[in-house]
Amino acid sequence: MNPTDFVTHLGQAKASAILRTQRTQAAHAAMEAALRGGFTVIEFTYSIPGALELIQEFARRPGIVVGAGTVLTLKEAEQAVDAGARYLVSPVVDEVVIDAAARLGVAAMPGCSTPTEMLQAHRAGAPLQKLFPGAGTGPAFVQQCLGPLSFLKLVPTSGVTPENATDYLRAGAFALGFVNSLFQPDDIASGDYDIIEDRSRRILETVHSSQAS
Repeated sequence: MNPTDFVTHLGQAKASAILRTQRTQAAHAAMEAALRGGFTVIEFTYSIPGALELIQEFARRPGIVVGAGTVLTLKEAEQAVDAGARYLVSPVVDEVVIDAAARLGVAAMPGCSTPTEMLQAHRAGAPLQKLFPGAGTGPAFVQQCLGPLSFLKLVPTSGVTPENATDYLRAGAFALGFVNSLFQPDDIASGDYDIIEDRSRRILETVHSSQAS
């Protein structure tokens, strides 16, 4: 899947499951639950022990697109793509990582918190711009940024919940990333993966309803 195809796929799916946890086995089980709930675009962050092995395993599955998160170095970018990642997500605008993604034939999604960073990322070749951090922003901020910069493809992540997902999409967000609102730490700690599966299903129903309205 080349970057253009990934952007198209994410634009249709409208939602990704983003996982951060310190337990490898819990990460495996939690993401399995998200897949059972219907997610097809998933992201393992480098903060997970054994993240590359998880990317490699899940990338073998048909119909699933796997990305690597918290990519901060050229080496991490290369290792993630070698393991099967088809998109690279960073918390910052790092042109080294953006250039690496283009060279490796995958999409880059750098973290941006201002319109200046969003435009910088776009001009550096990133087809998607992750809104990060999300604290203090919201759907209105997305709408305001897209007013003069309508060519951007903004993907809010932190702070996105089932309750505000519709508002973000109506404000013009290209897609959404669900982090703690999907993988709630208490559910992972207690092994309540059925709850994560049910929550995944409800989130995707909300997202798809937003597209239809």
